Amino acid sequence: MLTGSGKARRGRARRPSARLIMPAVVAVTLGLAVGAIVATAGHTPATSISKSALDPRATPTSSPSRAGANLDCGLIVPANPLSASGLATPYQLTGPDGNDAAASHCTQSAPDGQAFVQATILDPATGRLWVYEPLVVTQGSAPAVAPVPPQLPRQAIVNLMVGYNGDSLHLIGAGPQALARANCVNGLPDSVFGQVSYCDSAAFYAAAYQDIANGRLRVPNSGRSPLTGQPCPTTRSFDLVDQDPSDNVTTSYLLTSGGRTAQDNGANRAALPGARPIDNGSDNRLLDNFVLPALGCIPFTAPDLSDAGRPGTSQTLDELSAAVNQQAPVALVPENDPMTMTADGLSAGKTDLYRIGVGQPLLPAGQVESASLAGPDGQQADTPANFCANMLNLQTAFIAVNQARLAAAPSPVPLTGSNLFTFMAARLSASFANLGCAGFDLHNTVSLATSAQGIAVAATLDPGPQEPVNAPATGAAAPATPGPGPSQPSSPPGQAPNPSEPWVPWTPWGSAYGSGPGDNPGYWGPGT
Repeated sequence: MLTGSGKARRGRARRPSARLIMPAVVAVTLGLAVGAIVATAGHTPATSISKSALDPRATPTSSPSRAGANLDCGLIVPANPLSASGLATPYQLTGPDGNDAAASHCTQSAPDGQAFVQATILDPATGRLWVYEPLVVTQGSAPAVAPVPPQLPRQAIVNLMVGYNGDSLHLIGAGPQALARANCVNGLPDSVFGQVSYCDSAAFYAAAYQDIANGRLRVPNSGRSPLTGQPCPTTRSFDLVDQDPSDNVTTSYLLTSGGRTAQDNGANRAALPGARPIDNGSDNRLLDNFVLPALGCIPFTAPDLSDAGRPGTSQTLDELSAAVNQQAPVALVPENDPMTMTADGLSAGKTDLYRIGVGQPLLPAGQVESASLAGPDGQQADTPANFCANMLNLQTAFIAVNQARLAAAPSPVPLTGSNLFTFMAARLSASFANLGCAGFDLHNTVSLATSAQGIAVAATLDPGPQEPVNAPATGAAAPATPGPGPSQPSSPPGQAPNPSEPWVPWTPWGSAYGSGPGDNPGYWGPGT
């Protein structure tokens, strides 16, 4: 994420976690499924890439009682969370291992302990989409206002995405099969993603991409900025990505002075005049609420069933838009993303699980972190080295060209950057460190000037192009010749998807979702 608010509030980089709170049968099944992914793709674990132990954007915590305290919490997922009744049942934020929420500082009142849930709903028969924001409450408290019950189509497919403002959030099923039945994924059995998790992503994206191919689901053209004439960024654009792209949600809640929460909608804002909005530090929120408006662009929206059908954004809508509109080079989740690494270093299996959660293709078969392979869309494979180079080359130029526009826009986190320009510059600098980009013979393109409080108030950018050194992974053969440099942008987006073109959204598990582990890697069915 390294954006929005969550990561900016923390004074340390995310670390891989060795705990996953799930029923034992779920953890075992997920472990087998991940093994199938690794075996099928022909991947082997690669060497570790060092990442910064301290987020360079660290700012004074806005919750002094949390300083040095636990930043890992649990989230109790209601029974049948994909149903209408489950969506309207509050999730409960609690302490790790189910410990007392208040004693663990796992409350919705703690800025770096808040959790958020977002649903995107598809009617596969018509291609219609909706969003809904299930409510999270602190365990032991009641909602300030009861959630709005949604009405779902008969054959609705629901994708749930979870975001967190702390370090690691562990899903806890309200019943022994709650997580398994909803196909919830928290990461590997011994290494969670950290801030994010998801439920039923494979089924959702398989159906959505099929509807796109059949013409039932029409994702709007992301278009061009009327201010710059350039393509509007997507969540898979190197103009936008950071150390862990495509993470966290655009959900916001209302928080009362007494620590109770409610869905953030027009009715509740009128009923709770003293409540303030809280939100998730999110790449998607950065895109939808800050970068696109600064460029005169419009995010992809759908009717929000938790806010009387008003247009609403979602992480999943952003991914669908990116899948259709983003042209090469496409920024896919890399293996050196801190959320996809394990205590042993890079993990192809964990990276593939994360990619499935956001509807992205799996890593190319046989890819190791040092390789320079062409992906299905013709771009260089998103090896860690190429991801770093593309991010530095393209995003530095994007921020520099748009400096005046970004500087005139508000900062998502005023304690990190004084405006959107300094925030994005600080974010890029932190991503350089946390992705270990210096290890590929690349240099940081950002020089920051900070205030006495550590707020970035000015930035100098060096947009000169760089070419990475793709150092071979341990146990992997070095390329006979150096791999080519990072790919450059091709023609602009804007055309309707053509099934004959290789960049059209690709479903890695095939068209027969649900028929067996080979068709939906990384997931398990209700019978397991």
